[in-house]
Amino acid sequence: MPSLPSPSHAGIAAGLSAFLIWGLLPMYWKALAAVAPLELLCHRIVWSLVFLALLVTLRRGWPGVAHALRSRRDVLLLALSSVLVSGNWFLYIWAVNNGHVVESSLGYYINPLVNVLLGFVVFRDRLRRVQTVAILLAAAGVLNMVWHFGRAPWLALALAGSFGLYGLVRKVAAVESINGLFFETLVLTLPASAYLWLLEAEGTGALGHLGWSTDLLLAGAGVVTATPLVLFAFAARRLRLATVGVLQYLAPTGMFLLGVFVYREPFSPAHMVTFLLIWAGVALYTADGLRSLRPARGGAPRQD
Repeated sequence: MPSLPSPSHAGIAAGLSAFLIWGLLPMYWKALAAVAPLELLCHRIVWSLVFLALLVTLRRGWPGVAHALRSRRDVLLLALSSVLVSGNWFLYIWAVNNGHVVESSLGYYINPLVNVLLGFVVFRDRLRRVQTVAILLAAAGVLNMVWHFGRAPWLALALAGSFGLYGLVRKVAAVESINGLFFETLVLTLPASAYLWLLEAEGTGALGHLGWSTDLLLAGAGVVTATPLVLFAFAARRLRLATVGVLQYLAPTGMFLLGVFVYREPFSPAHMVTFLLIWAGVALYTADGLRSLRPARGGAPRQD
């Protein structure tokens, strides 16, 4: 009888799958380019609620959802996080279908450094020297864009900032990831459904009017939203934080490769300088994270 995979091997497989799905997600939204971004966002919300309700039922998670709703503080935090995640989703869909896949990847490369900065500002976490240098390198990359193109990479910054703030709020709310996402989509479903109903009443809605393949893709938006989150939650419980930290860069790397080599988006030497500066910051941040988790002489992780 073949042996079962170890928890770490199963975690790596789940983590790889989650980040590869996220990295290839632009292809999914590109296939729905005929649907307006706001309408596509609303379908993503509604179908995510349907799929997540099924997941919560299969996982027997309704007591956990009910428990989260008993806390007024958590309800308010999840309402705030729902606004942040919907804003992030809309920006991402708009960016992908308007030829900004490369800039979107930049945002998700920056995101871990934004998280460190938010921890410093909000929780007064002490920045290690290497973390400070990593953040300064990322800032230099942004300034390089301003210098050469006369504008900041606002999409990248907005994606990194909104997702960083979303993670901050979810960190404060003591709610399990799938239950929390179910509540977030539940909060958003009423306005999303109302907007879709309005489009249908005007005869301008996409569902049922652009072919069965578009209908299937719209309904599948809930699956592609929730599946990587489930896989990520599975991996995070079985892997070291440092391993997850390395794997997370697969997603923006996949997006970057799609943007440059598949969708042929502009990528000038000035873009390369910006990415090299941010990649250097990310490499320093990752290396420092790995080093800080190594046991010191006394057996405890470094705290400097």
